Amino acid sequence: MRVVGLRLEPGQHVPEHRNAIPVALIVTVGALHFDDGSSTGLVGAGEMLLINPGERHTYRAEVETSAYLVYAGLPGVRSRPWTLRKR
Repeated sequence: MRVVGLRLEPGQHVPEHRNAIPVALIVTVGALHFDDGSSTGLVGAGEMLLINPGERHTYRAEVETSAYLVYAGLPGVRSRPWTLRKR
């Protein structure tokens, strides 16, 4: 696992991209507007968003926002989509 801190000023955005491994985005302050091309949403402080490998996405902040990105997995190792549902 790798944990990266993210801080965005109002109006800043992260361009559309994809990740090779699963990512958990945990907002600690403010809120991120998330867009994966088919749906959009707002992830507020104390909330978590799970991003599957290969999923195109972008996010932006309208207020000062801090978050942690938790990368879980290894590049080149086949991973499964994440879900919180019980099987």
